[in-house]
Amino acid sequence: VFDMVEQMPTFPGGQTELMAYLGKNIKYPTIAQKNKEQGRVILQMIVGKDGSISNIKVLRSISPLLDAEAIRVVSTMPKWEPGQQGGQAIAVEYTLPIVFKLQ
Repeated sequence: VFDMVEQMPTFPGGQTELMAYLGKNIKYPTIAQKNKEQGRVILQMIVGKDGSISNIKVLRSISPLLDAEAIRVVSTMPKWEPGQQGGQAIAVEYTLPIVFKLQ
């Protein structure tokens, strides 16, 4: 598994589509809203040779509720375009920040 490659993995449609996907699929837990929990959960995952997501870990936590929601959303993502090294698809370790912000 690489962490720096010639071409990093990308979400289908790029960064804009990734933000749209997260915005549409994150369900802010009601208890977390009541407790005024917000901030940035940082996840680490592996984007496989086939674009599948695995080994999701929390690098920076906000609360168990928000961490669990971030993991849930990432685990349901469609396959990514895999990373490339020397023209070959490879597994890449990817860090993804997910921001929870109250209105």
